Amino acid sequence: MTDARSCPLDADAPAQRGALSGLMRAPTDAPPVAWSIRDGLTPYEEAVATMEARAEAIAAGEAPEGVWLLEHPPLYTAGTSARDGDVIDDRFPVYRTGRGGQFTYHGPGQRIGYVMLDLKRRKPDVRAFVCALEEWIIQTLAAFNVRGERREDRVGVWVRRPEKGPGHEDKIAALGIRVRRWVTFHGVSINVEPDLSHFSGIVPCGISEQRYGVTSLVDLGLPVTMEEVDAALRSAFEDVFGPTERG
Repeated sequence: MTDARSCPLDADAPAQRGALSGLMRAPTDAPPVAWSIRDGLTPYEEAVATMEARAEAIAAGEAPEGVWLLEHPPLYTAGTSARDGDVIDDRFPVYRTGRGGQFTYHGPGQRIGYVMLDLKRRKPDVRAFVCALEEWIIQTLAAFNVRGERREDRVGVWVRRPEKGPGHEDKIAALGIRVRRWVTFHGVSINVEPDLSHFSGIVPCGISEQRYGVTSLVDLGLPVTMEEVDAALRSAFEDVFGPTERG
């Protein structure tokens, strides 16, 4: 979805990993980010309306920054670069959205993290923000001993799958953002235990090569719960972005 080449650092180089921790922290006197988790399946239209309203309130100084963790019912979303031909089977509703990127799938078993932050108070640099989101995902995966990696020519966060053949890699997480008045919304998705066959209805993020697929934590042999992933997400977020509190 968002181009991995937007990271301003060679973030996979060991000497630079530490530079990414705290990359987008707010000033020390800023209030914590409100951290919310919603149970059940949230309709996509409701989520977008809520994000847009919250982003406007943050820009106006009327609401704190926030992160919203949720799951959607099965659906496809089209980013601003989406190509109609990348819908193979419209078995689920397709939503046009203002986030960057192409087509992706959302559904049960996938953790969505919608991120509403004020970049003016942090770092008014969209490239650095995307890099920080990638680092958030990579640190979250590391909590389960999964090495997530960026790729210069492909979007998302990837894991190597040598057991599938030479050069095979699967995408385990995606990013897609929008920024309005320097306030972010939309965000990231991590495949915990979704039905991976649902991705076959689209060309995910426009990547059609057979050696590049999709995976999940459970598909990698890690029967983790959503609650465990949420705890890892919060810990990694605080390392990269700063303190949170339940909102």
